[in-house]
Amino acid sequence: MAPLRDVSGFKVGHWTDEQARTGCTVLSFDRPTLAACDVRGAAPGSRELALLAPGRAEQQPDAILLTGGSAFGLAAADGVMRWLKERDRGFPSPAGPVPIVPSAVIFDLMVGEPSWPDAAAGYQAIDTAARLSKVKTGSVGAGTGATYANIRGPGESQPGGIAISQITLDQGTVTVVVVLNAFGDSAESSRDDPRQAILDRPIVPPIGESTTLMACVTDIPLDHNALHYVTVAMHDGLARAIVPAHTMVDGDIAFAVSLDNASSVRLGQAYRVALAAEIAVESAIRELVAVS
Repeated sequence: MAPLRDVSGFKVGHWTDEQARTGCTVLSFDRPTLAACDVRGAAPGSRELALLAPGRAEQQPDAILLTGGSAFGLAAADGVMRWLKERDRGFPSPAGPVPIVPSAVIFDLMVGEPSWPDAAAGYQAIDTAARLSKVKTGSVGAGTGATYANIRGPGESQPGGIAISQITLDQGTVTVVVVLNAFGDSAESSRDDPRQAILDRPIVPPIGESTTLMACVTDIPLDHNALHYVTVAMHDGLARAIVPAHTMVDGDIAFAVSLDNASSVRLGQAYRVALAAEIAVESAIRELVAVS
């Protein structure tokens, strides 16, 4: 895969606990952004996602947190907020800036030690955030304890991780960060059809122990409506690469962020960015599967 191109105003930082097999990843934005999200599956874990829905008064995150540790890992957002507050970043209020940090989790508590990222972990992740060309991928950050193919049964899952895929479009970029932690198997698996495998299982797997997180960041101007369509397309990319996707035991979440807001967007431009994001998600997942 070609080296990643740095994007002005966008950095990524990891905190990793290799012993406990967990971690967190922060997407940090140096300038005002606009964001949307879309939740699929029945078992998501999240914080501040309602702010990104259509019609909300504030849809501009200062950072996005992707974290392990299930719901416990959401505590890492407190550290991200503290780092931003110390730098006067956040929504302006009479009491001072209030940082906006939408967050989403994966369940990795049974992979290593039952531990999770805390506020100090979130602070370190954003404090060490780097340009894309310097960011590590694989079993780091939020992807440290990630797995996929849990549909195969106990002891048969495969290591997931975090991948970054990028597509250059016109004069801009579409960058996708994926944390693969899925119940489903690779659509290209040489094993039996995973869809049949789930029908053959006599016991329903535990709810909430799988989730894939995705975030698309582009410097191409988009409005909120277009960003919503980008998140929908991202889920399509996931569903092409992982089968089944968006199950009752997954909590798949997609974020889409524009670093350059637009009051209106041509349909063709929105379509091309959405398609690029869809392809980038699929490419990122196939990259992770190829090395697992």
